[in-house]
Amino acid sequence: MDELFDVASEIVLITGVSGQLGSEYARSFLTRGARVAGLDLRISPATEELLSVFSDTFMFVDSDITSRSSINEALHRVESRFGTPTVLVNNAAIDSPPSAPIEENGRFEDYPESSWDNVIDVNLKGTYLCCQIFGGAMARAQKGSVINVASIYGMVAPDQSLYEYRRQRGEVFYKPVAYSASKSGILNLTRYLAVYWAKRNVRVNSLTIAGVFNNQDEQFLAAYCGRIPVGRMAAASEYNGAIVFLASPASRYMTGATLVIDGGWTAI
Repeated sequence: MDELFDVASEIVLITGVSGQLGSEYARSFLTRGARVAGLDLRISPATEELLSVFSDTFMFVDSDITSRSSINEALHRVESRFGTPTVLVNNAAIDSPPSAPIEENGRFEDYPESSWDNVIDVNLKGTYLCCQIFGGAMARAQKGSVINVASIYGMVAPDQSLYEYRRQRGEVFYKPVAYSASKSGILNLTRYLAVYWAKRNVRVNSLTIAGVFNNQDEQFLAAYCGRIPVGRMAAASEYNGAIVFLASPASRYMTGATLVIDGGWTAI
């Protein structure tokens, strides 16, 4: 293995491991020899498969990232089995899906305060708490790489024209505000911590990604793929290389940056 991208000695912690991307990230590290602890509220079929195939190097930790006590307990369990994490991938996030109640996907003026609180709590506060507790452990050990998964909608406003087909059929539908606000906050949380921990040998970067194919509505896919320069959504595996790069010695001089992999979305 190229030493530049060697992650075999890393102890990797991934939040939201049961999701589509979280399980991909976990498998990518596990196949390269790393030990991985995956955090989530539930075990998915993909997580169960990882537990079966990588029984010696993968552990699942049921944890609520919005709860400080739950995260502290997770750190204790990970340290007891593997040691202090050296890589943290803050992947867990929620959004209002297109199937959400009309009040969540309606006009900004009517967006519920409770929905705002829920998304900000998981996406931004959850990342902050995980950085504080897991990143703090790395800082004490003076070794680590924190990777905060951001989004194109943290850099630019959602393209509401993608949903015009729904409005034309009589629905009141707009991409909600909270997800964008939470992902934008992650970008500056990343910069803050990169500077704060620069002398403690803990690098902090963000990975800004675009949409991932997951059997979306055909009309939405047509609109999305017509807007993005490469003409398609990402496959779930197409961010693995970036995650490994940000965790590996290949990026050892990189901190406080955002690596954008978005099929050209933010280039236009």
